[in-house]
Amino acid sequence: MTVVKSLKTLALASMLVVPLASPTLAEGAFAGFNGAWRGSGNITLSGGQKEKLTCKAYYNPKSGGAELGIALTCSSQANKIELRANLSSSGDNVSGSWEERAFNSSGSVTGKASGSKLNLSISGTLKGTMSISAGGSSQSVTIRTDGTGFKSVSLTLSKT
Repeated sequence: MTVVKSLKTLALASMLVVPLASPTLAEGAFAGFNGAWRGSGNITLSGGQKEKLTCKAYYNPKSGGAELGIALTCSSQANKIELRANLSSSGDNVSGSWEERAFNSSGSVTGKASGSKLNLSISGTLKGTMSISAGGSSQSVTIRTDGTGFKSVSLTLSKT
């Protein structure tokens, strides 16, 4: 009887511990950004030409949502975007680094996180802004630059 009672107590305790562990992972500035996303959008090139894009994005929050790895890959008939970023947060302040492999650009990131929105300034070999807004299973991404190559990217993504 004692063994059965101990097993029941252990089972009950483990059910209580699992839900308590989940909110810790959901805390932090990047908690709403997780997993794989797919979608489409447009790129506007420096010369004004617009092309349709298909994209995949992967978000990997770490350290209880205080750090975020981003991998965004998009392609059109003539262009490709391969964006990588490593972000960290302190409260609602965001900082980190980024690189775009196809256009050979890199630099630093600063900005703010608010709920399920990121508003970022990018600097380095090009300057611009990036905003990401997630809501449930959909997300919008906007990138604007003053650099060479492309002027803007606008995407709508869905969680896969």
